Amino acid sequence: MKKEKKSNRSKKRNDGLTRKIMMGKIAGIFSNHPGKTFNYKQLASKLEIKDNSQKNLIINILTELRDIGSVIEIARGKYKLASQGGYVTGKVELTMKGSGFIITEESTEDVFVNQTNLNHALNGDIVKVYLYAKKRGKQPEGEVVEIIKRANINIVGVIDISKTFAFIIANSRQMPYDVFIPLGKINGAQNGDKVVAKITEWPAQYRNPFGEVVEVLGKPGENETEMHAILAEFDLPYKFEASVEQEAERIPVEITDADYKARRDFRNVTTFTIDPVDAKDFDDALSLQKLPNGNWEIGVHIADVTHYVKKDSVLDQEAYNRGTSVYLVDRVVPMLPKKLSNNVCSLRPNEEKLCYSIVFEMDNNGDIWDQWIGRTVIKSDKRFSYEEAQALIEGGEGELKNEILILNELAQKIRKRRFKDGAISFERVEVKFNIDETGKPLGVFFKVNKESNQLIEEFMLLANKHVAAFIGDVKKGEHAKTFVYRVHDKPNPDKLQIFSKFIQRFGYSINTTGHKNITTSINNLLDEVQGKKEQNVIETLAVRAMAKAVYSTKNIGHYGLSFDFYSHFTSPIRRYPDMMVHKLLTDYMNGAKSKDKEKYEKMCVYASEMERRAAEAERASIKYKQVEFMKDHVGEDFDGIISGVTEWGFYVELNESKCEGLVHIRELDDDYYFFDEDNYSIIGRKNKKTFQLGDPVRIKIVRADLEKKQLDFTLALS
Repeated sequence: MKKEKKSNRSKKRNDGLTRKIMMGKIAGIFSNHPGKTFNYKQLASKLEIKDNSQKNLIINILTELRDIGSVIEIARGKYKLASQGGYVTGKVELTMKGSGFIITEESTEDVFVNQTNLNHALNGDIVKVYLYAKKRGKQPEGEVVEIIKRANINIVGVIDISKTFAFIIANSRQMPYDVFIPLGKINGAQNGDKVVAKITEWPAQYRNPFGEVVEVLGKPGENETEMHAILAEFDLPYKFEASVEQEAERIPVEITDADYKARRDFRNVTTFTIDPVDAKDFDDALSLQKLPNGNWEIGVHIADVTHYVKKDSVLDQEAYNRGTSVYLVDRVVPMLPKKLSNNVCSLRPNEEKLCYSIVFEMDNNGDIWDQWIGRTVIKSDKRFSYEEAQALIEGGEGELKNEILILNELAQKIRKRRFKDGAISFERVEVKFNIDETGKPLGVFFKVNKESNQLIEEFMLLANKHVAAFIGDVKKGEHAKTFVYRVHDKPNPDKLQIFSKFIQRFGYSINTTGHKNITTSINNLLDEVQGKKEQNVIETLAVRAMAKAVYSTKNIGHYGLSFDFYSHFTSPIRRYPDMMVHKLLTDYMNGAKSKDKEKYEKMCVYASEMERRAAEAERASIKYKQVEFMKDHVGEDFDGIISGVTEWGFYVELNESKCEGLVHIRELDDDYYFFDEDNYSIIGRKNKKTFQLGDPVRIKIVRADLEKKQLDFTLALS
């Protein structure tokens, strides 16, 4: 009897599978022939189906496709693709509930896909989606019919081993499936280990994918395990292959006579670096000397990485693949091996170094009279930390004080002019941790942007701007050569209007028309909210209202900086696009023709994607440390401000530590609450009690889940 039931269940699964596959094929026939009509006999012929039961299934599917609006019945039994149907290609963004949205350039709206119609597509995958006919007033919906490219076949999670099989329980909320692992493919993992698994197959009839363990990370909760798990989750490496390290070790440190002869010599010009106190890779240095005409010669000297990392070498390919160094909360994962990043290329004090430089002649008002770009050799006289330079600016005594004060005065004039020209002053609060030798967070502090930071920032911005203009700013009628720009589009007007409406509840306003009006009013707003409880929320939403800066060969300028030309030239030790800029500069200054724009655009898209991944990994590491830090405060009450509102609850950022947690909507048990998306609110149906973005609240920490990197709050009793 049991066998018979099992057999019936299996038959139902097979029938369902057949129906699903056939529906996909029939939808595909209509989509590929949008102007043709078909009856069930013609479809059966195309599908080479002769069985009557299968023909009846075609009739049923046609009826279903008609009912959901995918096809229209133009005559009895004759069907044609509905005009809104067809295919789009895009990227999957999964929601917490497991359904997804397809982000596509082929449609102005995202396409919603129910979890049952994702057909094994995962977050970030590039997929082909069949569009259902759009119903009036509804968001477009569809079904994934093909996975074109997997975003990541590696899954990070904890392994659960039984006598006959094992499962990987995934870390990410955006991986809603456990991965089945045969015991022969656990790769030495022990029960409860955190591992990296690779999906090897995913048969259509199975809910869960099959895989194998490719790396054992260690025990959950250990700092090394968790940091490596974060890197693996975003498909970022944490070590170099032996071949890469070996090539780095073979690079000579000595500077040759030919190098000296081919370069402008700055070894006798006062030069110094200013960096974070714990920095090891010094990308940039500044030099200063007075000219006979009374102007200043200011050199912005950048590590000449591409002198050592040759085109198409193992090191070059590795740097391209990584795209950027990754800055986790307790470490740097460098783009280049330490032999290069911390030694050969790093502009360490009292060592002769090869640089790519832009040298400005500047008067006391910060106006540029002349500039020169080329390769140099320098010798840094001193390495300042930001704190040491700041102490000199604030009146302290020390070596090179006069040079620091002169450059700071010029930097402040350049900065003032930049904001007058329409630049936006985004200076978000940056959370930092005091960490012991085991990685345990002992305390939280906030990085402050002072004049020493601004000194370096202004001269780096100036260098990036003028290098970009050197290639891109051509005479009318001429075509600029292919180059790598850092571009930032103007804000979306709808997002700006929503932001403007939101800040009105705090008594603020902005002008939403005209570049200069927008930027001036946003700067005034950002100044006004300094030190207020709503500062971080308003700054966060202001950033979200802006477009994202990316790399591109298509120069549209940089809206946030108010620059017509902008590139990344100043950090080649940690950013591959800067290496691309250095290589292009060298080729063009040697008379090369314009490079393949399409090739470089693809490289720019990839670099932007790697930058995004690195930023997400950094945020995940901060989130992990925040949860770890607050773990000892479960049960305690804190004041905070509502920093995000969603259909499942609202997020609260604590005033004291900037740690963020969730008050789930199910915790609000005094009424039935609903999400008001337009007003960033959760509202009670009966009592009309409202929890709105920016509201102050007092909460109690009820749970600190390190595995999910999540703090759970409830409202504190008044």
